[in-house]
Amino acid sequence: MSNQNNYAYTPYQVYEADNTPNLRMLLMRYARHWKWFILSVLLAIGAAYAYLLYQTPIYTIETTLLIKDDKKGLSEENILKEMDIFSPKKVIENEMEILRSRALMGKVVESLGLDVQYFRPTNTVKKEIFDESPVRLIVEKANPSLYGTELELTVPSSNKVRINNVDYPINQSIQTSYGRLRVFARHALKASAEPLLIQAQPKRIAINNYLKNLTIAPSSKASTVLQMTLDDAVPHKGEAILNKLVSEYNQAAIVDKNIAASNTLNFIEDRLQLIAGELSTVEKGVESYKSAEGITDLSSQAQVFLETVKDNDNRLNQTTIQLAAIQDIERYVARKATERGVAPSTVTISDPVLIGLVTKMGELELQRDQLSRTTTASNPILLSLESQISATKASLAENISNVKQAVLGTQQRLRITNQQLENQIRTIPHKERALVNITRQQVIKNNLYTYLLEKREETALSYASTVADSRTIDPPSSGTDPVKPVQRTIFMLFGLVGLLLPIGVLGARDALNNRVSRRSDVEAISQVPILGEIASSRNVDPMVMISGQRSVIAEQIRALRTNLQFLRSNPVDSQVVMFTSSISGEGKSFLSLNLGASLALVGRPTVILEMDLRKPKIHSVVGVNNTVGISNYLIQEATLDDVLQEIPGFPNYYIITCGPIPPNPAELLSSPALGQLFRELRERFDYVIVDSPPVGLVTDAQLISPYVDATMFMVRHDHTPKAYLRMIDNLYKEHRFQRLNLILNAVGGGESYQYGYGYGYNNYGGYYEESTKIAKTSTRKRK
Repeated sequence: MSNQNNYAYTPYQVYEADNTPNLRMLLMRYARHWKWFILSVLLAIGAAYAYLLYQTPIYTIETTLLIKDDKKGLSEENILKEMDIFSPKKVIENEMEILRSRALMGKVVESLGLDVQYFRPTNTVKKEIFDESPVRLIVEKANPSLYGTELELTVPSSNKVRINNVDYPINQSIQTSYGRLRVFARHALKASAEPLLIQAQPKRIAINNYLKNLTIAPSSKASTVLQMTLDDAVPHKGEAILNKLVSEYNQAAIVDKNIAASNTLNFIEDRLQLIAGELSTVEKGVESYKSAEGITDLSSQAQVFLETVKDNDNRLNQTTIQLAAIQDIERYVARKATERGVAPSTVTISDPVLIGLVTKMGELELQRDQLSRTTTASNPILLSLESQISATKASLAENISNVKQAVLGTQQRLRITNQQLENQIRTIPHKERALVNITRQQVIKNNLYTYLLEKREETALSYASTVADSRTIDPPSSGTDPVKPVQRTIFMLFGLVGLLLPIGVLGARDALNNRVSRRSDVEAISQVPILGEIASSRNVDPMVMISGQRSVIAEQIRALRTNLQFLRSNPVDSQVVMFTSSISGEGKSFLSLNLGASLALVGRPTVILEMDLRKPKIHSVVGVNNTVGISNYLIQEATLDDVLQEIPGFPNYYIITCGPIPPNPAELLSSPALGQLFRELRERFDYVIVDSPPVGLVTDAQLISPYVDATMFMVRHDHTPKAYLRMIDNLYKEHRFQRLNLILNAVGGGESYQYGYGYGYNNYGGYYEESTKIAKTSTRKRK
């Protein structure tokens, strides 16, 4: 036996740790669990299918709206206007804000009754219906409990409905525990037991929900075409909402544009009522005078004067009306800038400049009002409008002064002419003169009444012909496939989760695993040389080294047999090799037994010592008697020939069994007889294989170590705790064992070996328990 610690070769070299993950090794590690991946993906796809069954599909409804802007483009008439950067234009962003306004959506919700939703129950989710609902529920006055309750409505008869098991008449205002409601039938009802679920919500919440799902955006930066989209579960309802929204937008634009025409109509109606009353009074005066005076006709001279006076009076009345209209315009101009006045009528004014200025004034104020709804007071366009309004007011005031002076001059001349005519009429007999005066008033009033009627028809025609500045290019329509949830995306996401779940579980298991799972774990912690590796196998037979055996494990044991030659100090001396481990179950008994068989098969006399004096197992595996063994030899009750037995079926292969289990194994191994045993064995055998107990549990292996030439320390994948690797490294650095080498067992898998110790490393008392299950299995297989 040599006590030298110098190796005859360098079986292990320490390299700097390479933390770069090996992708192929990583993939192969996960590929071994391909069944779990397939099962996880299939379950995930099933979960995605179940998830889609309980999701309400959402559709996108689209429409395209053209906002007309007459001031866009570079026509011959407005090229110069386009050069003015402050000229007012129809800002497309303003129209978008109007379409998204709460006031406009509120009208849509009120008109279509969108604050109440109707559902049909299905096996999975509630299906919302819109125009298919047989009834319509109107909330006249709601209690707060209504908005948190789902009403179940059925039709027990043609004139009644049942709401939450209470019958109510239809088409009447009914008082319920949820408030005052009214149920209208869309068509003739038929008794049906199929329930209808109704949910009501406050209008402000309904408005917010629909505005949240509404998207308005221009089709491009250079166009005034708006792309309107709405997401909703019912395509018909979305189409109705967009149609109604565009209709309300157009109606509001028409009302806004007809403000001036409406004001003119109101002015004409007021004047017509006044003139009609005056005309009626004059006609009654003519009738009364002719009846009282008995007048039937006038002289030719009176007729001539009458026609002249009539024409003069007609012109005088027109100038009076013009003067009144000018005074209205004057008051309109003199009002404060912050007051929104009513544009005066200009139908009685013949001056085109004045009419153009009044029209321009009204248009500028209308543009300012529209712009002030969506912008702040500091907006450059709004400030430009204010500047133009001020300039127009100044021009209008100067023009009004000139026109007023001209009208007053004309009025003065007509009055002088009228006085001259009246002086001539005085020459007519008193009765005829009085009749002429009365008739003249009648004709004047009648002509003025006719004139106002004509202007009213013209204004009404202009009012009726006003159209909105928008046009629907594409009517609302929805796609055939829902936009949410997207089945392909859902299946891909769930499939990805199903694929990542096993990876996460395996990764978490690896992260939480405190056991050796790969060679790098050993190399990162310990500097002990690794002499060999034994692959994992499901083979339950503990004896794999049979003549002619060509299994992977058998070849690896033969490679280990070859590597033993490099651990010799003297090629002619016998070699004692001890197998030990940190805990039980790491395969040292299996490997020591088969390595000894491998040596015997090549003609090298070999003996294996069953020196696990606490829980021997090898004798039961090979089928030899354990009545006399090492314990008898150590207490000098037997000689070497008494304890030495040949293993059946393996020539040159002998075994010394444990013998009777002693009460004090450590003390027994400390006796001088142990050294005598190894000396005798060295003289008779080329190889002595020692199967010792685990180092991490008892000290028996350290007591045997002085008598061995090399120590094989077993480390089993997915079994040996990583914490024990530091202990092995310390044993190596402290030279507790001769030529300490590691053997990695169960490489490439974590399957359990049927042959091994049946006690846990955390329970020392379990080491003494007797297990006969494996021995019986092995014996049964051997038979």
